[in-house]
Amino acid sequence: MIFGYARVSTQEQNLDRQLDSLKAAGAEEIIQEKITGTKADRPKLNRLLDKIRKDDIILVADLTRLSRSTKDLFSLVDKIEKKGANIKSLKESWLDTTTPQGKLMFTFMAGISQFERDLISQRTKEGLEAARARGRKGGRKPKLDDNKKKAIYELYQQKKTTVKDICNMFDITKPTLYKVVEQVSKINAS
Repeated sequence: MIFGYARVSTQEQNLDRQLDSLKAAGAEEIIQEKITGTKADRPKLNRLLDKIRKDDIILVADLTRLSRSTKDLFSLVDKIEKKGANIKSLKESWLDTTTPQGKLMFTFMAGISQFERDLISQRTKEGLEAARARGRKGGRKPKLDDNKKKAIYELYQQKKTTVKDICNMFDITKPTLYKVVEQVSKINAS
């Protein structure tokens, strides 16, 4: 069976272009979804993944309809292949796991993506080691406790200390300072 999957991000957007191209390409059943592609939990896509069987094909007009990230795409293709099904994109001809060439291209792209992730990880580790060698610690700064937040708020309200000086005192950025001021203001207003 050839399933089509069409998705738009908002209720106001139209699926017609995708529906037309999926029907023309032979989709026997088309699953339609209006939800942002950045959400990992897409109910209709999840039902489609549960529904597919060996030798079925999921057809998409283009990859952005299926996935917004490479990691998500590879995860979806892996789920589809574990069921013995295939995936095909009308726009990106290299994504067609129904052919040996398409499988090769997808494997090649997956390898490049993994290589890129490994390089990023390696550079991050090297950067952290270099920073530690210079006496700096890597990672996120510890969260501000309530006492520090109150002190920041009071200094800001007194208007005797510049924003830059407050940021330097507490080792925070301007956006963090303004966020703290807003949070404490809301607490005080309650």
